[in-house]
Amino acid sequence: MRLITCRNISAGYGEGDIIKGLSFEVQPGDYLCVVGENGSGKTTLMKAILGLIKLSGGEIVYGDGLNRREIGYLPQQSNIQKDFPATVREVVLSGCLNKLGKRFFYGRNEKRIAEENMKRMNILHLADHCYRELSGGQQQRVLLARALCATSKLLVLDEPVTGLDSATAEEMYLLIDKLNKEGITVIMISHDLGEVYHHADKILAFDRDVFFGSVEEYVKGKRVKVHD
Repeated sequence: MRLITCRNISAGYGEGDIIKGLSFEVQPGDYLCVVGENGSGKTTLMKAILGLIKLSGGEIVYGDGLNRREIGYLPQQSNIQKDFPATVREVVLSGCLNKLGKRFFYGRNEKRIAEENMKRMNILHLADHCYRELSGGQQQRVLLARALCATSKLLVLDEPVTGLDSATAEEMYLLIDKLNKEGITVIMISHDLGEVYHHADKILAFDRDVFFGSVEEYVKGKRVKVHD
């Protein structure tokens, strides 16, 4: 069963559509990278999938029991977010907000989920540390743990390695690979084509003509050399 089906979707921000007539499908277990120049429609697509903006045309269908409110989202960090004055535990727990329903406080189940995901990201020892005092790589692990608290099916990641040094970025890519191999579907915006070739299995490229297909097909069509 398809996890997400985009059927002829169009979307923008009031001054005309940035995405026009886009169709593609995401299957459970896919690792899809979305690439393209700034302003090409990558972030617009993410926001449409998350329900943060309305479509001006077409439809997005969620399948395989996926609820749009249960998508884990890791946004690209701003300087304000990096300076957020909360503990790691509080940031990670906030990923469980949609599980509260009409409750005002986190219960035992939400706290258990947060602890499990802190362990998963190897940051449990940082639980009581202030988020803004962490390194960039540690902050990204915290945000990934937060996203995992919202989902067991789909992660949407917006430039998750921006600002990280090469070694820390590779650690983040390996973490994402591991989550994908554990069965979590990944949709990731990236500008790093070299890493896309090595980690993703599908690519949605906003070039002159939109391309959707396997990474191998894209590399062959572009005649790109991929280095180890």
